[in-house]
Amino acid sequence: MPQSDTDHVPDAADFPIRVVALYRFTPFADREAVRASLALACCSRGVKGTLLVAHEGLNGTIAGTDAAIGEVLDHIRTLPGCANIGVRESRAAAMPFHRMKVRIKAEIVTMGEPAIDPVADVGHYVAPGDWNALIDDPNTILIDTRNDYEVAVGTFAGAIDPKTRSFRDFPAWFREHRDALLSKGEKPRVAMFCTGGIRCEKSTAFLASEGVEDVYHLKGGILAYLESVPAEQSRWEGECFVFDQRVAVGHGLAPGTHELCHGCRMPVSVADRASDLYVAGVSCPACHADRSDAQKAGYAERHRQTGLAEARGVAHVGATYPTRDD
Repeated sequence: MPQSDTDHVPDAADFPIRVVALYRFTPFADREAVRASLALACCSRGVKGTLLVAHEGLNGTIAGTDAAIGEVLDHIRTLPGCANIGVRESRAAAMPFHRMKVRIKAEIVTMGEPAIDPVADVGHYVAPGDWNALIDDPNTILIDTRNDYEVAVGTFAGAIDPKTRSFRDFPAWFREHRDALLSKGEKPRVAMFCTGGIRCEKSTAFLASEGVEDVYHLKGGILAYLESVPAEQSRWEGECFVFDQRVAVGHGLAPGTHELCHGCRMPVSVADRASDLYVAGVSCPACHADRSDAQKAGYAERHRQTGLAEARGVAHVGATYPTRDD
């Protein structure tokens, strides 16, 4: 699971905003009651971000002062099945969100398979320290459950890239490739991973519903692995894309080298930024040809306004990040 909210975080004097990402698969009988209680707990304390509530549980990222986040977490832990919910923390110099949204959804991470039960059918958790031994075994099939643009930033050596554009595409991909994946040699073990754990928990439940018995997933996701496994022992290659202002991180969760294209909201590498098709705040090689002159002019003005706002020490509504799946 994600690290405890009591773990060490950067100095609060320079980074006064506490940011926590959390999820929990647990059945909620009354989603509206949960939504209303969360909205009141967050909004009354100036906490901002997004929380998704579904029958299967809770997912989201919120930010606020240390005291406010602590009180909201205390409230969340009173919800059914959430007493031991874990969170992953970071800190920010300024509030990274513009408003608080608490929404009811059919799923807390969209797969489009309403019959699966991530609580009853979850696969075997594998701690980061034990992950290398599992994926080094030639009888293990290693699958990256993230989206194609995330995999392009970095992944585990030898991992299969489904090249899916969204998590909703994963079930169709698996069903199409199932026979080829599972028919080689001895009865294989399937190991899956994602950024923070939520998608691979759901994907193992999906494979279990499809009759695959030996399924495993990385506890706490890639972030837990990069945080705890020394670089010299790591099987990770590249950086890990994250859905916040850091864009990507490396071993020890150190800031990565990628930036965000504010034209298409996708990660941009150092090589991409050296391209003639890259214009800061406007476009990158991936989207340059797909944007009209009018769109580029609008992006350029937004970029200018964002720069002016940063110079004044305030946030600008143009400074947004891709929708978080994990």
